Order: sequence, then C-alpha cells, then structure tokens
Amino acid sequence: MVSIDTANRMLPTVTDPHSVVSEQYRKLKSTLVRITSDDAFHNLIMVTSAVAGEGKSLTAANLAISIAQEFDLTVLLIDADLRRPTIHRLFGFEPQLGLSDCLLAGVDQADAIVRTSIDKLSIMPAGHEVENPLELFTSKTMLDLFTDIKHRYSDRYVIVDTPPLLPFAESRALAHLVDGVVLVIREGVTLQDSIIEVKDLLKGCPVLGVVLNDSTSIDEEAAHYSTYYYKSAGSIAQR
Repeated sequence: MVSIDTANRMLPTVTDPHSVVSEQYRKLKSTLVRITSDDAFHNLIMVTSAVAGEGKSLTAANLAISIAQEFDLTVLLIDADLRRPTIHRLFGFEPQLGLSDCLLAGVDQADAIVRTSIDKLSIMPAGHEVENPLELFTSKTMLDLFTDIKHRYSDRYVIVDTPPLLPFAESRALAHLVDGVVLVIREGVTLQDSIIEVKDLLKGCPVLGVVLNDSTSIDEEAAHYSTYYYKSAGSIAQR
C-alpha cells in the first residue's frame, strides 16, 4: 500500500482539503459525475492536454482523489503516459509493474494495481518503458484491457492520464476508446492555434469539457468548445 505524503502540495485534495483549490477540484468532480452517471455509466475518462506543461497529470490525480472521497464511488487512476510517466512521482512511490506490462507481458491487471492509503483509490502505473506506445494503444490487447477495466466494477471510475495530444499520436487513439475526454489547457501556455488543432483532432470523440488552469480571464474559444466549462483557481498547473 502507498501512503500519501500529507506534505505534498501537488495533491491539495489530500494535504489541504479545505482550500480554495481543493474546492475547485470538488466542483470539477461534481460536474463530471453528474454528466457521466446515467444509465450507461460513462466511467472511463481520459485526461489530456494539447502540449506538455498544462497540468493534466495534476488534474487527473486530484480529480481521482476527489472522486474517491465520494461516499459510494471507487477510482482506478491509470498512468497511460508511457513516454513521461508522472503519476507515481506525484504519489511518491516506485512502481514494479504497470500498464505496459499488462499489455506486453500479459501481467494480470490485479498484479499491476497499487493500493493507496486513500480509501477507494488505486493506481495502475505506466510500467516499463516501451519503444513505440502507439502500437500498444492501437492493439486489440489494449481494447480488451480497457473493456475489462471499464466493466469490472459497477461503482468504479477509471481516470486515465495520457500524453499530450499534439506531440504524440497515442492519445488520439485512446480518445476513441474512452467514454469521455477532459482537456486541460493552461493560460499563457496553450496557444489559440493549438486549441483549434486539438478540436479538429478530437472530432468524433466524446469530449466532456475543458479545465482551464492559471486563468485570469475566460478564454472564449475554450468556453465555446466545451460541453461544460470549468475554470480552476490559483496557480496549480505544474506538470
């Protein structure tokens, strides 16, 4: 079991649950649960960004914690950023197995999942480095794994942290496998042209909305793009 460092400022939903930032994550959680908890239970959610440095991994981690703090929900947080895995560092542990090992070596998913000291939150790390993640993410093995993970528990959300969309193709492949996509953008980092390009890349994908980090004003392009529009509080978007 991984014990969460209560001094880790990157996880305010644990270390400072009464803060303004934590409240914003809870608002994001509430919106997400509301729009995905219909009869079909759209529980497989991908968190991504246009480019690096926008806060997608922090958003995925704190969103997962917030959902796990719900009375009747559990969460599996998957690090699918095989190029630059971050989740294990945020939670302060060194993984032995992970997603890539399930796909390449046939490791049972139960053996690749790490329990945490946060009740109802488990993590599947990225696993061992692979040369070409795209080949894995477009395989039938990946489809079968995600299908099994999605349907294994009726009360579980699966939050998937993925690489940025514009530099890497594997996130575009994953966007067609999940029930919903949450796009994280960061004021002063994400260019308008990048947002437009991401819109085109995600056509036909189930985009749920946009998280705007480090916001000083509402970006009209992002607001128009989203099914819901979520504005985060404070400067929390360090990848």
